Amino acid sequence: MNYVLPALLLGAGQRNAGGECHRVQSGASRKSTLTFVSKQMNVPVEGRFKSFRGKLAFDPAKPSAATAELEIDLASIDAGSKDANDELAGKAWFNTKVFPVAKFVLTSVKPLGENRFEVAGKMTIKGKTQDLTAPVTLRQEGNSATLEGSLVLKRADFAIGEGMWADFGTVANEVQVRYRLVASAAAK
Repeated sequence: MNYVLPALLLGAGQRNAGGECHRVQSGASRKSTLTFVSKQMNVPVEGRFKSFRGKLAFDPAKPSAATAELEIDLASIDAGSKDANDELAGKAWFNTKVFPVAKFVLTSVKPLGENRFEVAGKMTIKGKTQDLTAPVTLRQEGNSATLEGSLVLKRADFAIGEGMWADFGTVANEVQVRYRLVASAAAK
């Protein structure tokens, strides 16, 4: 079965005769989540991004044909307080006035068996692009599917936390990112 991220997450996607999603507008879904855990002075700090959008076409029977693009509104960060959110939106961290969006573009999907896949792509944050590989587990239920996984990003790879925040003794370089994307079956 071919799955696409739903209109709630992506906005109104239209399909061409081949069934590929070719237009997506922004929106949000309560079922899909993008969260992170960083460590400040070795204490875990949790947060999330409240707004992200994208498009996904994925058929588990044909993983090599998958396409996906995800854009994250960096100003939608929620790190638990207004002060933390304002700091993270600032120049030393995400610099959202200059770089409002982070973007992931899928380049390949490798099946690992038992509804597990390895996805590879290009992640761009603050104008810096890095290759990224992450595991994904697919859970299918009726006409919907959930893609879940986690990965570790190194904030220094994207110049996140510059100046006095570049010291990894205060804020760790590694950030655990967890994702849960809920998709619906595409109309044939």
